[in-house]
Amino acid sequence: MVQPSNVTPATPVPAHLPPFLATESLAVELLTAPPLAPKAPRIVPRRRPGRWLTAASALLVFAMVLNSVVRNDAFQWGVVGDYFTTPAVLDGLLLTLWLTGAVMVLGFLLGTVLAVMRLSANPVLRTLSWGFVWVFRSTPLLVQLLFWFNIGALYPTLSLGIPFGPELFTVETVNLLGPTLTAVIGLTLHESAYAAEVVRGGILSVESGQTEAAQALGLGRRRTLRRIVIPQAMRSIVPTAGNMLIGTLKGTSIVSVLAVHDLLYSTQLIYNQTYQVIPLLMVATLWYIAVTSVLSVGQYYVERHYARGSSRAQPPTPLQRVRGRLASARSRLNKLTASDTRPAAGGER
Repeated sequence: MVQPSNVTPATPVPAHLPPFLATESLAVELLTAPPLAPKAPRIVPRRRPGRWLTAASALLVFAMVLNSVVRNDAFQWGVVGDYFTTPAVLDGLLLTLWLTGAVMVLGFLLGTVLAVMRLSANPVLRTLSWGFVWVFRSTPLLVQLLFWFNIGALYPTLSLGIPFGPELFTVETVNLLGPTLTAVIGLTLHESAYAAEVVRGGILSVESGQTEAAQALGLGRRRTLRRIVIPQAMRSIVPTAGNMLIGTLKGTSIVSVLAVHDLLYSTQLIYNQTYQVIPLLMVATLWYIAVTSVLSVGQYYVERHYARGSSRAQPPTPLQRVRGRLASARSRLNKLTASDTRPAAGGER
């Protein structure tokens, strides 16, 4: 009889025992022997050659494009570095940032009012809000800016007084609306039409049971909107609002047609004198990329803030991912060094 290799051989049975006792003793030992431990199967990761080939091809194309950009003398990277932080460019950048901030704040304030009007039970307010959004979303932004820039042709003077009565004071439109104020008005009205739809969609994403529960507790409509509906609607509003903010930052470049000294117009003034068009356009491009990257990081953390409570555990931030990978690599390195310093079995102690 052949026994398994990892089973302890049975104790020899004394010769003076009868045959039936010897067989019974061997059966008892086989039944009481420890069970064989199953050998764990070897886990082999699935090979994905297509994924590696695709990644290698993409990295090769990226390296070729990057090499062509860096080594192309037509970009004149030395000129780009000379003009990157000149006072004229920085002044244009500050005006671009100011325009972006002012338009976003004013646009979302007006857009929130329009969204509440659109959701109102008053048919007059609802119709007026719909008409405002319809007009300003249907007209190109450049047309709106040119229209507001030439508003003096329609209304040479603006007056304030009693409706259908005497005028208290009058001011000429040309002296009141300069290029910068015209840009703020045009961009704000255009932005508020889109902001109204974003806020309205966010409010409608909140379950109606939240409002009904607030009404059952005796909360007023304004307080319910401010304390219950808006905080929950921010989860849907923030991602779209972040995209609108980045779009507004880049869209402010269109005010250069009104001779507003933003970032693009400042670089245009310089290359009209030096005829170095490509380097100055690269200066504006790099500044737009830098500011957009900062805004994208801010948008990520604002979304993370308003996502609290939507899931049990929030996904780790990029910094937390880097820390986790560093800690994992450190623990693996410690295990490897510990196994190397451990004495071999049977060696000297």
